[in-house]
Amino acid sequence: QVRLVESGGGLVQPGGSLRLSCAGSGRSFNTYNMAWFRQTPGKEREFVAAMGSSESTSRYTNSVKGRFTISRDNAKNAVYLQMSDLKPEDTAVYYCNAGGAGTFAGNFWGQGTQVTVSS
Repeated sequence: QVRLVESGGGLVQPGGSLRLSCAGSGRSFNTYNMAWFRQTPGKEREFVAAMGSSESTSRYTNSVKGRFTISRDNAKNAVYLQMSDLKPEDTAVYYCNAGGAGTFAGNFWGQGTQVTVSS
């Protein structure tokens, strides 16, 4: 069982940056594939980025490649999403996820954190 808590969302102007954090609990945290998803009202939750347990593999949805970076610190049971050059279309609730594979979500979700990109 893994409990996930996101933080770091907020309001930022276009072109700005934010860093999301996800704190996990559970002794097996370092064995899980970790990912970020996002959702806007009326749309399905979509994959943003993922990183394998070994930290050697990561993948991104095309719209964020070159702007977002996922990282993890297994010693701290944490995963991060550094977001740069933010655009209004990045506005969404961002969710941390554990236990999936590749771009597919696992069973464990955080409560979400709102990111709003607006001038």
